[in-house]
Amino acid sequence: MKIAVLPGDGIGPEIVAQAIKVLGALAKDGLKLEIEQAPVGGAAYDVAGDPLPAATLKLAREADAILFGAVGGWQYDQLPRAKRPEQAILGLRKELGLFANLRPAKVFPQLVEASSLRPEVVSGMDILILRELTGDIYFGQPRGMRKLENGEREGFDTMRYSESEIRRIAHAGFRAAMKRTKRLCSVDKCNVLETSQLWREVVTEVALEYAGVELSHMYVDNAAMQLLRDPKQFDVIVTGNMFGDILSDEASMLTGSIGMLPSASLDANNKGLYEPIHGSAPDIAGKDVANPLATILSAAMMLRYSFNQDQAANRIEAAVAKVLERGLRTADIHRPGAEKVGTVKMGDAVVAAL
Repeated sequence: MKIAVLPGDGIGPEIVAQAIKVLGALAKDGLKLEIEQAPVGGAAYDVAGDPLPAATLKLAREADAILFGAVGGWQYDQLPRAKRPEQAILGLRKELGLFANLRPAKVFPQLVEASSLRPEVVSGMDILILRELTGDIYFGQPRGMRKLENGEREGFDTMRYSESEIRRIAHAGFRAAMKRTKRLCSVDKCNVLETSQLWREVVTEVALEYAGVELSHMYVDNAAMQLLRDPKQFDVIVTGNMFGDILSDEASMLTGSIGMLPSASLDANNKGLYEPIHGSAPDIAGKDVANPLATILSAAMMLRYSFNQDQAANRIEAAVAKVLERGLRTADIHRPGAEKVGTVKMGDAVVAAL
């Protein structure tokens, strides 16, 4: 199983190192892995003048899966948009056809008190959000800025979805729901947007192929409210790129810390890019305080979705739960009475728990 490891910037190298350590422990038990690293984001710009160099893209194409850290930093903020670190992740999504973003939002029992909502509201919450990743207003054309006849500037973007784009993410959502509790909520804004009208029609058509799945529809503004009012009503949510971007971040905070949540971005054949949902956090880089658990759990997702190694994935997730049960906490999830540990010690603890 060939893995392209792209650590990136900020805390990226630190947290990825802990995930590699965990994978290495599994390799000693017979899991056959081939790991090769390459620069990406600001680190790649520093050495190659491009956030996604040709050699890095080649490695990502040839690999069976990609383990990604994080990109970005204040020192790159003034670069032209095409050279900024964030273009690397957008480029990988586009070049590799990674159209389905899976964002689990699960509350570990040991961390239920860390949520900003009451424990009884979030206890037992386990949501999977599928966000379409390569279409919508982020990629639609035309887009740009222009000056009107009266001299005023205007910015414009185009929200677009083709029927085939909607159909393939709908299938991904229904397949995910079949493996869970067979409930799928499709989120749109069809009372206002033509794009969403097509979205709802196509998702409803695809539902006919999955008679065992209960389909519901919800407007995005109501979905944002319901995630705060009663998050446990949801199992699988499928939605477009922009709505998914917003809702998945909202759902992540219900769990208590963005540092706990992994993600997967898959193509049609389940080749994927796996990364924590948090950013590069340059303010804490190099201080051994970042939480590596989201990256370690991303490695577990990689084993499950791209390599069909469910047993190995379960071992990692059980090890993380055991470490939390022991009371070990990084700064972002620390509470009085728990043992505060750093990035490296948390990674070591997960390896020991394996």
